[in-house]
Amino acid sequence: MTNIATPADIANAPEASRSLLEQVKSQLGSVPNLFRVVSNSPAALEGYLAMSGALGKGRLPAKTREGIALAVAQINGCGYCLAAHTYIGKNLAKIDDAEIAANRSGRSIDAKVDSAVRFAVKVAVERGHVTREDVSVVKAAGYDDAQIVEIVQHVALNTWTNYINEVAGTEIDFPAVS
Repeated sequence: MTNIATPADIANAPEASRSLLEQVKSQLGSVPNLFRVVSNSPAALEGYLAMSGALGKGRLPAKTREGIALAVAQINGCGYCLAAHTYIGKNLAKIDDAEIAANRSGRSIDAKVDSAVRFAVKVAVERGHVTREDVSVVKAAGYDDAQIVEIVQHVALNTWTNYINEVAGTEIDFPAVS
């Protein structure tokens, strides 16, 4: 049982959220439960979509973004986001099972992605209180200041979706993972 209502469909969402949910449906082909839960607050839905869209235009590749999402979901124990990002990782970012397992363990098989995921884990676990050395390591792997800002923003956005799903008790509508 969910703790926060999940509108059954777009027509049952708050009026101010409906056009935003229609945009999600046109992009994804459906409206996953996360979006419908967040639609209870049109302002939150608008903010989430804007931040997610902006980060999608950033300089981090999809595989790196998904690696961060998987690592953060694992840290926060969010079953919904683990299922969603495993599905997205496999089907959209074309990440194999070994890489997904590595990401969930807070690392990557790819050396450069590994630096980003490990840094993201430190940001999440230390709640942003990383050391100068932590920043130097991710820079030495080839990430510039803009990309480091994006890594931190991905940690924040994914932490937010993890928290929303855990508070709401969002029903998982992606293939479940263990």
